[in-house]
Amino acid sequence: MALGPKFVPALGKPLKRSFFDRSVHEVAPDLIGATFLVGGVGGVIIEVEAYHHTDPAAHSYRGPTPRNRVMFGPAGFAYVYRSYGIHWCANFVCEAEGSASAVLIRALQPTHGLAAMRRRRGIDDERALCSGPGKLCEALGITIAHSELPLDRPPLQLFARKEKPEIAIGIRIGITKAVELPWRYGIKGSKFLSKPFPR
Repeated sequence: MALGPKFVPALGKPLKRSFFDRSVHEVAPDLIGATFLVGGVGGVIIEVEAYHHTDPAAHSYRGPTPRNRVMFGPAGFAYVYRSYGIHWCANFVCEAEGSASAVLIRALQPTHGLAAMRRRRGIDDERALCSGPGKLCEALGITIAHSELPLDRPPLQLFARKEKPEIAIGIRIGITKAVELPWRYGIKGSKFLSKPFPR
């Protein structure tokens, strides 16, 4: 039976804040294939990057500031910041309170609210709607107003993946420190990635 254009995949079990209360290096790959919605708009998480407090590329590396204070816990909250003064970026805070580690959401496969995403982004190409951290925030309407909000209460919703996809691992993108760390994860071969993984 053919699926109509309004078909959306069934969602898994809702993820609770406790899901994030463990190592960022466990959470990051476990988020691949989960569904992230903001006000009912969003899709499947295709690509993420992990940032640990011991990592010079992490915003928390030099200690708490008014901007990054949510990173210091507790786990299960959103950390939103503006990149290069232009784009919003969404992160999920992980680990025990005080650890200040987080996962950057880099790309989604759009599944819910495509009309709203296309309107916000001003483009039609489904592959380009959420293929980067700034793009997905624009598509989902994420701004600084979402920072410090709990990840398990509306307007933010996360649903567990139904099955584990084949995950590619590589170095992170667009940073100048700790560039050698293989802390980027994504669905292998996905056309929705922000950048392909090396073969």
